[in-house]
Amino acid sequence: MPQLLSILETALYVAELDRAATFYEDVMGLRNVLHADDRMRAYSVNQQSVLLLFIRGGTTEPVETGGGVIPPHDASGQIHMAFAIAPETLDAWRARLADHAVTIEGTSDWKRGGHSLYFRDPDGNLLELATTPGLWKGF
Repeated sequence: MPQLLSILETALYVAELDRAATFYEDVMGLRNVLHADDRMRAYSVNQQSVLLLFIRGGTTEPVETGGGVIPPHDASGQIHMAFAIAPETLDAWRARLADHAVTIEGTSDWKRGGHSLYFRDPDGNLLELATTPGLWKGF
């Protein structure tokens, strides 16, 4: 059986693209914009994965790419995603979130030694900063 290599892209759907882009660039430090238009933003996350921000409702029709068609997709609600961080940066991340008036809604100390901080982006999506390794077995 063929194996998956990794998760390449994660998509979040937002009400205001510029507001979301400001949050992910200024608070989360995503500076490497791979693509930007009035429908979406794509950010490189540590040159290992891509975070896609789509304007909610902006991808409900097929999109012609010039090399094929991307089928429609969309989501709503409070979606969850986690970013891996190094354990030694946990306090710096706490300070960064505080500096940007981002409320930490929850924390967790995991049995394998990892720690998580939970907070929301401007659209209510639940974000997690998780120290690795120590969260999941093998991660």
